[in-house]
Amino acid sequence: MNGLQGNDLKVLKGEAHHLFGVDEAGRGCLAGPVVAGACVVKQGFFESAEVLERTEGINDSKQMDAESREAMFVVMEGLKAEGWLDFAVAEGSVEMIAERNILGATRVAMAAALEVLARRAKEWTLPLAASDGPLFESSEGAGVRILVDGRPLKPFPYTHTAMVKGDGRSLVIAMASIAAKVSRDRRMQELETKYPGYGFGQHKGYGTAAHRSALRELGPCEAHRELFLRKVLG
Repeated sequence: MNGLQGNDLKVLKGEAHHLFGVDEAGRGCLAGPVVAGACVVKQGFFESAEVLERTEGINDSKQMDAESREAMFVVMEGLKAEGWLDFAVAEGSVEMIAERNILGATRVAMAAALEVLARRAKEWTLPLAASDGPLFESSEGAGVRILVDGRPLKPFPYTHTAMVKGDGRSLVIAMASIAAKVSRDRRMQELETKYPGYGFGQHKGYGTAAHRSALRELGPCEAHRELFLRKVLG
């Protein structure tokens, strides 16, 4: 049994019948988009011994190697096809990061990933945050709870509960983190082909020594985040 289930089950012991996890990948990178993942499960997800056994290997994506993340992503795709869960990802582009800053782009991507799931749903609606009330009051979406990794998102259109280091404390957030990380890694592989020489396929846009060396030699490309580079290149 995966130890990450505990916090999720505490949430679902109340009136909630659908539980969401939301996380991002790539927020601290020098290049490429920030990618948000959202995952939703029903209460019955945690009542199936088979499903829980199949998700035993899921953890915070940062604590898993690439091979393990890909393997668990395949497991998640199988569970999605069987109707046990649904997940989606959305990007905050380099242009959006420049326009809204990284936190704003991350919030937009997280909301967009949730809205992809909402468009596919028939049983629930997203809980709208009250415009003049506390963060945790909601005008719609009764029985739906959203857990977001990190601190509360302000502003954000949907009622949510923030969970610091949630990707290591909640199974549903961990699955969202895997969806975000695997999808972003694949996106960076595409950018490796489009912009050869920077090593995007290896470092995935993070500020490694090899990446900084390539930047000094080649200069930035369109996939780089200008504001982030100022701190690196001066």
